[in-house]
Amino acid sequence: MSIDPNRLDRARAAWRWRGHERPDFAVAPGPGQESVWDYPRPPAYMPDSRRVEVYTGDKLLASTDRAMRVLETGSPPSFYLPPESVDMSLLTPSNRHTFCEWKGRAEYFHVTDSTGRRINNALWRYPDAFDDAASIAGWFACYPSQLRCFVDGEAVRAQAGGYYGGWITGELVGPFKGEPGTGHW
Repeated sequence: MSIDPNRLDRARAAWRWRGHERPDFAVAPGPGQESVWDYPRPPAYMPDSRRVEVYTGDKLLASTDRAMRVLETGSPPSFYLPPESVDMSLLTPSNRHTFCEWKGRAEYFHVTDSTGRRINNALWRYPDAFDDAASIAGWFACYPSQLRCFVDGEAVRAQAGGYYGGWITGELVGPFKGEPGTGHW
């Protein structure tokens, strides 16, 4: 895939908030909390040793204690799971692809739930992630709006907006990109 470096530079430069300063509208974090407005852009890739579980219906799709959290200004983290933690027998490749100016080209997968129903484009990965994202190359992320996701037993809330795959847990404060009125971020 050929990437126009000028287009990539323009996409990266379009972001106003980059984690250097918290905007006035951001909620100040309390003890034990994180503000998504303190996360950097470009994103940071942070190992997370908490137990992460993903279910499709009642069936365990993935489980690991070595996830990677991708922290990006204004968004709840996306959790990326190592390929060996995912039950690949439940995945079917999709024709969908998207592009992230920080991570590269993503490929998507459908999931078959415990009743045999197909959940379209529920997981994605960056097979050839850009240099800064190399630590997640080939790892899987998923939409908690389509699957049941847990971090150390806490049920994850899905990031609003449909496009984003952030995982909202109790330690996070926003507001979060994807909520009504955030399109200009």
